[in-house]
Parts: sequence; C-alpha cells; structure tokens
Amino acid sequence: MFSVPNLLADEASGLFFPESASTFSQQSDTVFYAITIVCVLFFIPITIALFGFASKYKKAKGEQAESQVDHNTKLELIWSVGPSFLLIAMFYFGARGFMEQRTIPEGAYEIGVKATRWNWSFNYGGTTQNSELHVVKDEPTKLVMTADTVIHSLFIPAFRVKKDVVPGRFNYMWFRATKASEKLSDEELAARKQVYKDASESWSYEKEGYTEDGYAFYDLYCTEYCGKDHSMMQTVVVVHETREELEAWVEEKGKRQPGVDPVTYGRKLYESRGCKSCHSLEPGVKLAGPSYAGSFGTSRELTDGSSVTMDYGYIKESIEDPKAKIVKGYAGVNMPSYKGMLSTDDIYCLAQFIKSLNPNAAKQEAEEADSGAAVAETGTEADVTSASE
Repeated sequence: MFSVPNLLADEASGLFFPESASTFSQQSDTVFYAITIVCVLFFIPITIALFGFASKYKKAKGEQAESQVDHNTKLELIWSVGPSFLLIAMFYFGARGFMEQRTIPEGAYEIGVKATRWNWSFNYGGTTQNSELHVVKDEPTKLVMTADTVIHSLFIPAFRVKKDVVPGRFNYMWFRATKASEKLSDEELAARKQVYKDASESWSYEKEGYTEDGYAFYDLYCTEYCGKDHSMMQTVVVVHETREELEAWVEEKGKRQPGVDPVTYGRKLYESRGCKSCHSLEPGVKLAGPSYAGSFGTSRELTDGSSVTMDYGYIKESIEDPKAKIVKGYAGVNMPSYKGMLSTDDIYCLAQFIKSLNPNAAKQEAEEADSGAAVAETGTEADVTSASE
C-alpha cells in the first residue's frame, strides 16, 4: 500500500505529498508550500551573507579582534518587525485550517471506527461492518473513533487528515472527499478474479491497485506505534460518486449474497473482520491467538485445566464471549467481543471456513452424512453395519 516507492511512482502525486483528494488537502498543501518558500527565501541570503562576512572579516591567526559594539535601530526594527508579520500570517492560515478540521458540519455522514490490534473496523449501521472505509464524493463524512486496548492513530495521506484513536473515549474526524474512485468494468474484474481463483490465492490489493469489488483506493494506516504488527495495520478508502452507490455497497456487504458458499464468505469475514491479525492459517504459527489450521473438531486444553472440542458451539461462544473459555497459553490475550456485530449466518460461515482448514473434520462429517443417509434408507443402523460387512 502506501510507501515512499509508491509515492514516487504515483504520477498524481506532488513533490512532497500523494494525490490531493479532499478539500483539506489543497489548503494544507498551500500552507506547507508557502512556509517552505518563505524559509528558503530567507535561508539562501542568510547563508550567503554568513559565509561572505566570515570570509571578508577573517583575522589572521594570533591577531587581536577589535571591539565594534554598535547598533542600528532602523535596521533592527526592519529585521524584527518585518518577519513578525510573516509569522503572524503563518499562524493565521495554520490556525484557520486547524479550526476548520475541528468544526464538523451538520448532517455529515457518520461512520463508526474501532481500532484493534491490528485491524480497522468501520461500522455503517447495524451489523454492517467492514475493514474498508467507503465514503461519498463531495459530502462531509464524520468518523466517530475509539480503540479497544492501546492508542492508534488514523491517517489518510490523500485527504491530509490524521487523528489519534484512544481507548475508553471517542475522538472525531471529518473530511470531504473530492475525487471518486475509478471502478473496473465487470468483465475486467471477473477476469482478474479468475486468475486468483485458478491460483488458489487471495486478492492482492497492492498488486492490483483495486479492491476486490473493483474500486481504486486511497491508503489509510495507523501512525501510532501499537505493537508488533503495527506496520500491517493499514487498509483502504474508497470514494463513491453518489450516496445511492455507497448504500448499495453497504447493503451488499451487510449479508451473504445468494450463490456465495459459506466457506468463501467465511474467508472474507476472516480477512475483513480482524481475525487474520491474531489467528494464522498456517499449522504451528502462533500469533496473538491460536492458529485455525487443522483446529476444527479437535480437543483443546483450557487455562482452567479442562478441555473443549472446537466445534460450532465453541466458535460462537468464543466470538461473543472471548473470555469464557480461553485456550491454555493465551491467558493474556485481550480479544474484543463481537456480540451483536456478526449475524448468525456470519458466525456459521466463519465456522465453515475454519472447518475447511481441517480435511479430517470435513471427511468425518461426510462419512457421518453418508452413514445417516444409509440409516434413513434402510431403517436401522444394524442394517447399515450388516451391509458394510
């Protein structure tokens, strides 16, 4: 996502900043360039005069310097009062920009933001939450932000906005995006998705430059060190042309669409709801939480010495009440509750995805299903046993 090489390669970028895409960005850039020009215009003649006078009035080694204590009132007033007006102007334009960013317009479109280690979650109302920030062009957007355990900081370079996200309190940020995100055609998007499907790989935002829905995006990331995966706490911002387009996207993301199988949707939830930040899909890889690989259907030892089977019930309970049954070795992990944030179907799809990571569990369920079908057909389990013999 956002990096110095990407910035240098971005044709829409300026000399120091990425593409300007909000009302604040033009104002901030103007103040920055004005201050930079003033500083350079003072720095160059002062530096030339410094070296010039040092060379002209250099005394030979051992020669006693003469006392030349004197002053010029007119000159001193000029170099003191003159620059003061420049400093006042810098303060005025900087303070005006600061106050505009602090004054949120009435009727701004409100989006809830929750920062966790190490993921962003954006609430669009109800159970519709996503790791991507989607807003509307030329409409004010208000972010209501909080964090679960540590301080984070939300920064959108293209919008020139940044604000700390603090546990136990709400901070606010607003902006007005001015450039809508480009969207791939349905044919182009389908072709790109097919490449990843054939390779059994997940969609790459960085490689494609587009979201999985086909939108070009702006970068958003955390600029407050928040732990070992701080550098991975980044996501994307998409700007829609109209409110109707945004609402259609929100409605689509609020539930599983017809034809989308539970495993595929469960994987999307795993990637978008922060699960991947703490739970690996690789066997034996320990992150903040235990790995999902091969876990479904297995017995897990808990911190109190008891054990539990990793099944649908345990997954649902752990999502809604993470502290109820903690796996041994993870007592200090502070996972937030997702109760009310995921629908019953969401939890089912996540469980189906986790189950798909254990071929033995899927095989066992298939055998049980075949056995059940045979029982239904013959009438008794004894008949099934006899048939198998």
